[in-house]
Amino acid sequence: MDKPIEKINVPAASLFSPWLWKMAWRDSRRSRQRLLLFMSAIVLGIAALVAINSFGDNLALSVEDQARELLGADLVLTSGGEGKPATQEFLRSIGDDRSYEVSFPSMVFFPTSGGVRLAQVKALEGKFPYYGLWETQPAAAVKAFRQAGETPERVALVDDALLVQFGAQPGDSVKIGKLMFRVVGRVMKTPGQAAIATTVAPAVFIPYPLLKETGLLQRGSRAQYKYYYQFAPEYDVDNYVKGIEDRLDKAGFNYDTVSERKRQTGRAFEDLTRFLNLVAFVALLLGCVGVASSVHLYIKEKVASVAVLRCLGATGRQAFLIYLIQTSLMGLLGAILGALLGSVVQLLLPEVFGSFLPIEVAVSVSPKAVLQGISTGLVIAVLFALLPLLVVRKVSPLRTLRTSYEDDVTSRDPFRWLVYGLIVVFILGFAYWQVRSWRLALGFTGGLLVAFGILTLLGRLLMWTVRTFFPVSWSYIWRQSLANLYRPHNQTLILVTSIGLGAFLIATLYLTQTLLLGRVQLSASGKQPNMVLFDIQNDQREGVQKLVEQYDLPVIQQVPIVTMRLAEINGKTIEAIQKDTSAKVPDWAMTREYRATYRDTLIDSEKLASGEAPYLEGGMPRISVEKNYLDRLKLGLGDTLTFNVQGALIPTIVGGTREVDWNRVQTNFLVVFPNGVLEKAPQFHVLMTRVPNTEQSAALQRDLVTQFPNVSAIDLGLILKTVDEILAKVSFVIRFMALFSIITGLLVLGSSVVISRYQRIQESVLLRTLGANRRQILLITLIEYLMLGLLAAFSGIVLSLGGTWALAHYVFDIVFRPNFTPLLAVVGIVTGLTILIGLLNSRGVLVRPPLEVLRAET
Repeated sequence: MDKPIEKINVPAASLFSPWLWKMAWRDSRRSRQRLLLFMSAIVLGIAALVAINSFGDNLALSVEDQARELLGADLVLTSGGEGKPATQEFLRSIGDDRSYEVSFPSMVFFPTSGGVRLAQVKALEGKFPYYGLWETQPAAAVKAFRQAGETPERVALVDDALLVQFGAQPGDSVKIGKLMFRVVGRVMKTPGQAAIATTVAPAVFIPYPLLKETGLLQRGSRAQYKYYYQFAPEYDVDNYVKGIEDRLDKAGFNYDTVSERKRQTGRAFEDLTRFLNLVAFVALLLGCVGVASSVHLYIKEKVASVAVLRCLGATGRQAFLIYLIQTSLMGLLGAILGALLGSVVQLLLPEVFGSFLPIEVAVSVSPKAVLQGISTGLVIAVLFALLPLLVVRKVSPLRTLRTSYEDDVTSRDPFRWLVYGLIVVFILGFAYWQVRSWRLALGFTGGLLVAFGILTLLGRLLMWTVRTFFPVSWSYIWRQSLANLYRPHNQTLILVTSIGLGAFLIATLYLTQTLLLGRVQLSASGKQPNMVLFDIQNDQREGVQKLVEQYDLPVIQQVPIVTMRLAEINGKTIEAIQKDTSAKVPDWAMTREYRATYRDTLIDSEKLASGEAPYLEGGMPRISVEKNYLDRLKLGLGDTLTFNVQGALIPTIVGGTREVDWNRVQTNFLVVFPNGVLEKAPQFHVLMTRVPNTEQSAALQRDLVTQFPNVSAIDLGLILKTVDEILAKVSFVIRFMALFSIITGLLVLGSSVVISRYQRIQESVLLRTLGANRRQILLITLIEYLMLGLLAAFSGIVLSLGGTWALAHYVFDIVFRPNFTPLLAVVGIVTGLTILIGLLNSRGVLVRPPLEVLRAET
């Protein structure tokens, strides 16, 4: 015996010792199916991580490469007015080259089909775009348009969506205002313009010199003025803009640079990006749970093998390294497979995003994301396997004679606290890597620790309760099932923790997905308005409302609107402020026409930022002002604003600020007065309704023109339909990526229960040998897994409600209103899956003789 022991006991055991690798390979022969379950916990988590990060890398590179094409120029200045002569002179002095655009909404008429539609008319002068190309059919249409600008010839470029809608072709005519233009080409895409924009707001480009002749631009017309600039390649545009920022702000001009457009592109998909990062985070955490739980149960089964190795002379460190090699190799293989799967998935994402991204995303495998995924998977496999693997070091050779596993694992091990610390640091670091915010990373990590602690406490509480208040008078089946929850080799703590964490993460992901889908749904909900009636006078309000109700249409919103201008700010007149060169109030704020309404409450598109809702106090109105607008005025609560309402001066006090969701299809206002102030002022009303189809829309508009010719109607149906199609694709992406984590979670739950099969085989065989029939064993197993599944699922759901509320409040800034019906379905699925797999685990014992089972499992 001395010789073989000396051969096995390798001196100074090293991770690179050939003997350890041979032993790891030989020992894994009977356990590879179980190790595959361990590996499956990593594959989908890493796949989601690699897919999301790889797509993010591709998007960032594409934005960087096409940054100038996103804007079409180095600098764009935008205003609601032309500005004063001094401002215009200053604008002409900027840059090496300049283009000019005036855009405004107007009805356009196609004589060939008789079609009429509201479009965005853009009068353009200059060489814009400076970067990127106009995609037109025919390709020579851009050159013809620019030459016409010098003539000028009455030609126009029309968006493809508009031509398709009315069956028009290049060469046909389109009437804009008083002039008839020849369509020289269809515009497929312009730099910086997403495909959605051409359908929601189709544009018609005309030469700027012909704008005046159309008769559309009159005093008081709402138009947007844009200046496009090109600078020398090495010129620092951002630094230049910082130097003139105050002057631009005072003149009422907004600016956009290449770097600013890159930031805007990122912000446009901020919620989606955060959700995708959350998906990757949850998928990875589920993989961590799967690794820890599967290795824990795997090592429990291997205690006897370790004891035999110790009897033959192997050290605890050698035994530890054997199983560390096994788990590391399976983790590495799982990470590689996950990285390959994620690389394939990310190739599909640009196809989904393509229609609403303003750039073309270059599709390629990101080596950085793949390397990060593989290294992260390996770290997870090792780190989360270490905790259960530490037990191997302390397995005594006496375990070949005794089977008390707990004697080896209950002693204190300082290395366990080191591993706990490394796990917390890893989760914190990974969370920060995904969300780039220490506050959110700490929140995620703290929430997970709280969830883990609560689930662990519940598992121990269940064992203590059953042991302390054991129902000795109950039937044998119930007593045997309950005893399984606390006796040696029980699965209570590991299954409650792993299944509970899985249910918690899956439910949190589902609830968050529902929140975001609720945010992106528009007309698909069947409740959003798609027709706006405006310029309704006071004496017409009831008549228009009755007409709408005759068609059985809902009155979704009806609000009064009063036009006014600013007269004084904090007691100082607008004229005095304009003469004061040190004043910080922008010119546009002092000269613009304000459209305000009156009410005492906020609506669902508004959220109180500070102060209170509009109210009257001592005859002085306390108004509510949009927060960003008030910030730009450099004003705050308590400041006074005096408005000129058709010649009547009305002093007000800023009593509150609101955050307004301007993306909602409803009326929103910069300034809201309280009731009891503007009721007698000259005003008009806006009514919003929803029309189910185009036929009813046309009939309503015909009757409206006949009875109330001054009332205008805008049919938003086509716009909302287009937006819904785009948002449906966003919803698909959200669901598709969430599916990764949900499948991972189900695999984790399944693997945890499947691996536990090997803890119950001998007990079930013993019960068969002692005379228990198949029905009794089946019921014992069913009751045990029912209690474990229900406790874990309900605990995870309750924790997910708190977790989703925190995400909604602190990350996505959404009001959290949970729908409990799907959560009950999650409880049913998780519990049912736990019971089903638990019963399938016992199938071999029920249908085969006990001796045959023992021979197969030993």
